[in-house]
Amino acid sequence: MASDVVAQLADSLARTQVGEGELSFKGQGLKLDTAESVKDIVKEIQEYKGLKALRLEGNTVGVEAAQTIAKALQDKADFQCCYWSDMFTGRLRSEIPPALISLGEALLTAGAQLKVLDLSDNAFGPDGVKSIENLLKSSACYTLQELRLNNCGMGIGGGKILAAALTECHKRSSEAGSPLKLKIFIAGRNRLENCGATALAQAFQLMGSLEEVHMPQNGINHAGVTALANALQHNPQLRVLNLNDNTFTKKGAIAMAQALKHLRNVQVINFGDCLIRSEGALAIAQTLEEGLPILKELNLSFGEITSEAALAVANAVDNKHQLEKLDLNGNSIGSEGCQDIKDVMQSMNMGDVLASLSDDDGEPDDDEDEDDDEEDDDSDEEEEDEEVEDEEKGEDEEDEEEEENHMQKEPSKTKMVSTPQSSPRPPDLSSFLCFPSPDKLLRLGDNRAELIQKQVDVTDISKTVEAFLKISSVYKEDDVGVKKAVLDSVDGLLSKTFSMSPGQNFKFISALLVMLGLLKSEDKLKPVPVVAGHLHCLEHAVKQSYFPGEHIAVLHAFLSKQNKSLDSCISARDSLRLTLQGLLPES
Repeated sequence: MASDVVAQLADSLARTQVGEGELSFKGQGLKLDTAESVKDIVKEIQEYKGLKALRLEGNTVGVEAAQTIAKALQDKADFQCCYWSDMFTGRLRSEIPPALISLGEALLTAGAQLKVLDLSDNAFGPDGVKSIENLLKSSACYTLQELRLNNCGMGIGGGKILAAALTECHKRSSEAGSPLKLKIFIAGRNRLENCGATALAQAFQLMGSLEEVHMPQNGINHAGVTALANALQHNPQLRVLNLNDNTFTKKGAIAMAQALKHLRNVQVINFGDCLIRSEGALAIAQTLEEGLPILKELNLSFGEITSEAALAVANAVDNKHQLEKLDLNGNSIGSEGCQDIKDVMQSMNMGDVLASLSDDDGEPDDDEDEDDDEEDDDSDEEEEDEEVEDEEKGEDEEDEEEEENHMQKEPSKTKMVSTPQSSPRPPDLSSFLCFPSPDKLLRLGDNRAELIQKQVDVTDISKTVEAFLKISSVYKEDDVGVKKAVLDSVDGLLSKTFSMSPGQNFKFISALLVMLGLLKSEDKLKPVPVVAGHLHCLEHAVKQSYFPGEHIAVLHAFLSKQNKSLDSCISARDSLRLTLQGLLPES
């Protein structure tokens, strides 16, 4: 009987990881106008139990068809993911809002809890944003993690509507006890400009949960870039920042460099074609020397950067051991400067990291570069004046212009720009989780378990599993102090995790088995290299009162199978398996 239960549980665990719950009509080129034209789609939706995701990309959906699909979604309480990009091709712009409104209302009726809303490549403009406003404010979006609105023609007005909706959603969800924690925001090619970007920046700062921000080609200049910089430094888990093809100039670049000093988890920075210029590049170089420990990709191409500033950037990546790509192409470095940069990168054994410099514009005339900088920033000011809607903004612009004129008189072309000093930050949990080491864990102090309980969001299963694996990775059997610190931290994390609902506990065990390579996944999750500490800490945990007894048999079943992922720590595996066997209830 016990073996049957184990088999059922193991089977259930496996099925949670195979990407079930998705119904796809992606890329079929269907022209869906009437209720009759979607009858087969509706039938499949109605018959699909536990539907979580619906893909309609690459079709064209009319108002009546959308309303009919919406009715079929009204009882899909498990629904989570709307993959609805590029689904209004050839439609009148007036058709899109009623279609989106009907689909959104259906999700509200169903009581759906969305994780993904993708409406990219639908040219619906501000009216389209308004048509999803109620959905974005509702409880259906309290759980939203990914919002993809690339190439939708939102404009400034749409950006403001979107920002207000996200702000209201955060307010309502916070009052309900589960604040909105958006992780991925994509809104490239929308002409948000300064006002739209500034409005969204306020929402970003409020949420503080963003991990990826993609806003290329939005006509944002230094005022909007500065607003985004100030907001993004309050999002400590930010990993990817793509602002390609906006106009930083040196003020925006310096503001962004300062913000990046506060962000320890950034892996990808794309400031290509952003006109960051030499002083902006020097500011970024200084930030590289002080922070960004796990940076993998830096794009500063086509930014009018001269040779000395580009060389400073190259020198600054010396300690970036995870760097995979540095792009300085299309700047004003000159042939001699390009060779110097190549030599520097080669001397650091990073020659393969440097992207091609084949499109370099050559060294500019000294006077020409400074004149262009002043002219472009003055142009930025004129554009902002046209957008300003109140006297206070106008006063701010005058202050910025005065500061800019002062900076231009300083002979800073060949010197490192001194950005404002960051206040010293004590070792914190995010720093440890970013780059785990025994020393960092010890420096968290005696209250490390309480700190972990407060700062790790145990409702996010993937983050919780990641935290467990990183804490246990620094386990040392022969170091009493480190061993105690690790086990105390594990107890703090898992005791809170397993105080959640049985469903959450089940998901944690499932995700842990996947990350240890004991369970296959189709969710693009790659197992970690298993070390003995992972298994020693798990062995400790299963003996504690907080560990759910019903999962002992499941773990034993998976540990009893031969698996290459554990071959590097056979002794720890055998010890854990024996402990689990001793804890099994007698049949």
